[in-house]
Amino acid sequence: MLRNLYSVPSQLIGHRVLVRVRSETLEVYRGVAHLHTIPRLRGQRQHAIDYRHIIDALVRKPGAFAQYRYRDDLFPSLVFRRAYDRLVAQQTGRADQHYLRILHLAATTAESEVEAALSLLLESDTPPTVDAVRDLVRGQSACPPPVMAAPVLDLSSYDQLLTTGRAA
Repeated sequence: MLRNLYSVPSQLIGHRVLVRVRSETLEVYRGVAHLHTIPRLRGQRQHAIDYRHIIDALVRKPGAFAQYRYRDDLFPSLVFRRAYDRLVAQQTGRADQHYLRILHLAATTAESEVEAALSLLLESDTPPTVDAVRDLVRGQSACPPPVMAAPVLDLSSYDQLLTTGRAA
């Protein structure tokens, strides 16, 4: 808003929406249903592109990634950028397609798990292919939660307070 560019979910294409400009946020409504809240940018001619909003279209047309104007917004963290750079160095020609598939995996599962898998692959000097990332993410989510022992509660100090309170 106000000469800034924001992305919204692609499901809103072709629909009329109402955007309420607040001091800190933009609120997107379709009819009376609140759909999305976006942090408001300060200044003019800035952009806030969420990769989750456009990743489906980019996966279908991976050639568009190389010339995408807001391409830097499609790296959620430095780890993703390093993974892309490694793909470019190791797999010339198909790096964009592999990276977009990794980004799609992050959008459809958990970005933090994909980032952790990419970190492991980069540290071990293994090519960060989508299959390697997917295997690590599935392995992480397949781990059962740790078993915790039930805490031992000693309520005698509370009993002591209650008896002291009655005596006074």
